[in-house]
Amino acid sequence: METTSLKRTKHGITQIINREMGLSPPKSFSRHFSASEVLVEKINLYGKLNGHEGCVNTVGFNSTGDLLVSGSDDRHIMLWNWATKSRTLSYASGHLDNIFQARIMPFTDDKRIITSSADGQVRLGEISENGQVRTRRMGKHEGRVHDLAVEPGSPHIFYSCGEDGLVQHFDLRSSSDTKLFHCFSFKENNRQPMHIRLNAIVIDPRNPNYFATGGCDEYARAYDIRRCQSNASNVSDTPVNIFCPRHLVHSNHVHITGLTYSNTSELLVSYNDELIYLFQKNMGLGPSPSSLQSEALQRIEEPQVYLGHRNSQTVKGVSFFGPKDEYVMSGSDCGNIFIWKKKGAKLVRVMVGDRCIVNHVEPHSYMPFFASCGLDKDVKLWAPMASDAPALPHNLEKIMKSNRQNREDQSRVTLTPDVIMHVLRLQRRQMFGYVERRYNRADLDSDEEDGVEDYFSGLSSDSAFSEEDPGENSGDCKIS
Repeated sequence: METTSLKRTKHGITQIINREMGLSPPKSFSRHFSASEVLVEKINLYGKLNGHEGCVNTVGFNSTGDLLVSGSDDRHIMLWNWATKSRTLSYASGHLDNIFQARIMPFTDDKRIITSSADGQVRLGEISENGQVRTRRMGKHEGRVHDLAVEPGSPHIFYSCGEDGLVQHFDLRSSSDTKLFHCFSFKENNRQPMHIRLNAIVIDPRNPNYFATGGCDEYARAYDIRRCQSNASNVSDTPVNIFCPRHLVHSNHVHITGLTYSNTSELLVSYNDELIYLFQKNMGLGPSPSSLQSEALQRIEEPQVYLGHRNSQTVKGVSFFGPKDEYVMSGSDCGNIFIWKKKGAKLVRVMVGDRCIVNHVEPHSYMPFFASCGLDKDVKLWAPMASDAPALPHNLEKIMKSNRQNREDQSRVTLTPDVIMHVLRLQRRQMFGYVERRYNRADLDSDEEDGVEDYFSGLSSDSAFSEEDPGENSGDCKIS
């Protein structure tokens, strides 16, 4: 029975017959057929969106799926009608460095866009009826801000996390942000606790009270916002659960670059120069790894693992794909996009997504369609297309072998804690020196006092880019 069900899902023939005979409702047919393996195997390049002058670091769909937002090293935000492959709006974000994240707030008529950047700012762009855009700063981190998380279905609430280890909560109905906590290392030493530089934050769509973070250690931490609010005066974090593969517990050579929740609260985690892991809720280690005995650790079920790609040179995301999250997707340093079956981790599709590196793959909310971005200066669109191209390239074994060897070579390079601390201190000095040299601190401080920064733009798809900071607006891609 299970084998027959798998064949039906793979080929979609039964769904087509049932639809033609009126035995399957249109929505049911669309949902089942979109998950068929034969459809995923036919995914190919649908088109490209050109317009940015630098690497595209982020793409995201609006809540209805008809618009796409992108952000780039050129510090501009662009809105696209992906179906017609046309740009509907472009505006200067007000950021002073590369944009890492952009999201359209739901139920705002696509008039509010939140962004974060390497300059440490979290900004809001508000689009008026005449097409002009007013941007203002909502919050500030001491270091780069790689990720934002929007509460599902909320037009007001979102979170940010930064390389300063800080998690912030924003409510657009309020003029101020709430600093929830700093994330600190679990490792015990005689020095002051070391904060964890955070790369990713995600909210559980099944229960928005829960969110998870990942950064520069091996643990994905899950939190309950209700506990954070009751302990808002505390400077340290209090996770309700942590997730990590057994062989990586207490390791010093990996960190997390991306994570996401499924619609059933599964947590998908992508590690730098390691692999991708899928955790069920019962696979947690508890609130702290130090409280877990080795015998209990061995009894915890191992997560599903996805391999073949390589995640080393940039901060890469990871995504589910399909109407019921039947697939897992990731970009790779080899320039390919990898798609696996979630159950069993079978690799079903590999295709070239960038000349260098694919950083992010963003699925459409309900269609078998997704967008990707990387070091190229465009956004690529992917959909099932009639093609004779094989689902897996003929040189797949060579690609996977090269990725594995590069990953293993990198893992042999081990650093002592003293060396790591020395590098972090140097990086911190460079960061603060960079901020002082590049930014006008007085302007940023005054901006923080009144919460508003006067950046206005009314650029449409036919308008030229703003010439603000022309000397610094380089089109050269930066790996970060």
